[in-house]
Amino acid sequence: MRLDSDRFLVALGYHGHAFHGSQVQPDVRTVEGSLFQALRRLTWWGDGCLEMSSRTDAGVSVRMCLARIDLPASVSGKASEQSIVRALNDNLPLGMVILAARKAPSGSKVRYAEFRRYLYRLEAIEEWPSNPDLDLIRSACTLIEGQHDFTNLSRAEEGRDPLRTVDECAPWCASDGRPVGFSISARSFLWNQVRRVASAISGVASGRATLAELESALSRPEATVDLGRAPADGLVLWSIAHPDFDIPTSDELPNASAFTKRPDDSREYRRWLAMAGYEMGALLEREWLARFS
Repeated sequence: MRLDSDRFLVALGYHGHAFHGSQVQPDVRTVEGSLFQALRRLTWWGDGCLEMSSRTDAGVSVRMCLARIDLPASVSGKASEQSIVRALNDNLPLGMVILAARKAPSGSKVRYAEFRRYLYRLEAIEEWPSNPDLDLIRSACTLIEGQHDFTNLSRAEEGRDPLRTVDECAPWCASDGRPVGFSISARSFLWNQVRRVASAISGVASGRATLAELESALSRPEATVDLGRAPADGLVLWSIAHPDFDIPTSDELPNASAFTKRPDDSREYRRWLAMAGYEMGALLEREWLARFS
């Protein structure tokens, strides 16, 4: 961190379909690249001044995550946290929003979150059954909880420990008890871990896989097994907790009662997928608008 700068943690959200993932890539719009451009336009940019708390693939939406921005002292000494939020939002593309900015200690590490919570709308997966067994889904979620070697339920990355502790994994239901997806929280996740967990739970619910096969995938990581990878567009990073940031949003699961029920007919299902995407997008917009109301 430069001596002439102040560290801020910034809460942001975005629609996954509007960006080619979070990390900078050449010639395509990304979340980090859009932040970079906004900081350059505001003349707030400095080498190494920006870092994201979480990495997301193309298509994955975020209700709230964090970025670390080191602002020049000449800016931070005059600007309020609210004016920083307004200035950034005025220079970001549609589909992305800054929710809050907080000054943080100079040594604050944005990636050191206390937990991250993801939601996945399982009923958008093609194999999802018409009348899923909630008890079976709950049993699959229970297997995921605790410390496991997630080699078989992630994309391997050289040098990364595959051991992860899942604090909570539970069905996400509408008010009528209809399971629409699941919620999962942990301090950190591996690449593609949540999408592969989603595919495994969907497989158990549809009969493609058994609880015993899921348990074996977790307890015997040396025996390679592929339980699939769910599409990115059903996934939302819902919330994040950080010791240096007071969270401006609730960690409670959203009410899924307004979601339309998935049709049984395969042709209607393909049409309904577009509606499901609109519903997930509207859910995020309502959350962000509530923050500013």
